[in-house]
Amino acid sequence: MVRNAAQTAFEALSDPIRRRILHLLAENDETTAGALADAIQEVGRTAISSHLRVLRSAALVVERREGRYRYYALHPDGPVLDALGFLQSILAQGASPASTGAPAASPIVTSSDDEVADAAEAS
Repeated sequence: MVRNAAQTAFEALSDPIRRRILHLLAENDETTAGALADAIQEVGRTAISSHLRVLRSAALVVERREGRYRYYALHPDGPVLDALGFLQSILAQGASPASTGAPAASPIVTSSDDEVADAAEAS
């Protein structure tokens, strides 16, 4: 089976720790693996490095080496644009649920994984 860039990006985005890494990189432009590990304490530094490897392989993150440090940043032209285009096409097709007889979808709300967990515990 041949995998395209959007499929690889979706697979990389399927993990909540990787999504959190991307969120931190979006907030900080560029940072080290150590700084990411300090910010995400649910997993160790080795796991952060493994997640960064997956994100690099999916071309969602770029790496810059300076001396003994590696700096990570979001890939500005990576396959995430393909994934977004795919999602936008689905949303455009689904904009008219009455034409398909399907129930209207609830609006998309973005929230952190912590907020989702808190809501699940509250119910």
